[in-house]
Amino acid sequence: MAFSADAAAFQVQERLKSLYRLVHELEEERVRSEHNLTNITKAHEKINQEEKVSPYYQQKLKGLYTAAVADAEQEEELIRSALTKVNEIRSIRNERRIQARNAGKLGGKAPPLCGAVPAEPTYIAKMGDMVAALVKGAEEEENWILAEVVQFNPATNKYEVDDIDEEQKDRHILSRRRVVPLPLMRANPETDPHELFSKLPSVMALYPQTTCFYKAVVNQLPTSSTEEYEVLFEDPTYPDGFSPPLTVAQRYVISIKDKKGKSQT
Repeated sequence: MAFSADAAAFQVQERLKSLYRLVHELEEERVRSEHNLTNITKAHEKINQEEKVSPYYQQKLKGLYTAAVADAEQEEELIRSALTKVNEIRSIRNERRIQARNAGKLGGKAPPLCGAVPAEPTYIAKMGDMVAALVKGAEEEENWILAEVVQFNPATNKYEVDDIDEEQKDRHILSRRRVVPLPLMRANPETDPHELFSKLPSVMALYPQTTCFYKAVVNQLPTSSTEEYEVLFEDPTYPDGFSPPLTVAQRYVISIKDKKGKSQT
């Protein structure tokens, strides 16, 4: 089945809503089943104390075990339904990636924002998109941070973005040259190795467990579409000037830009 970008996004969103509901139902079912299992344990403790199984407890345990089996079957049904939604989301996204790649390839070129392929010069990130944003800190130092697009103002040609750091939550007004859209699709090295960054030029990568991008070099390329890059971050505290190898998802590895917003080579 073919999906436009908007249709695919809508289909994924609908399934995510269903998945969210299923997860909550599953949690409620587990709470119910835990209560029943507690009652079974208490019944056995009472039987052990009396050292016999009376007709009352025989009947009670039969009812409790019947309920426990029903609870387990209900949990299984909810889990299977949730997994079905996850698989549907994966199928939609995979189909959309294939369509985008096939539609965007002209003369062997990959579509924009697939792996290492940058966005078109006229591209505008949408509200809710994650981007790398060059912002000034408290001491006027400039840092690339992970941010969420609030809006783009065509009159001023500037973005309004929110720092996703829970402790900061700062809002910034930035020119387009200070905002870099993140890849929307992972590159598949098995079919399109040219869509990956090479080991020679430097890149910007999101440092693990932080919300900041730092300069790094690629140490190992992904070997599949789901595998991450292995990078070495520039770090003068180490003798060779680089950190030990760290893994970073494809989405958070992008081209470096200088202070004027131009890609470095």
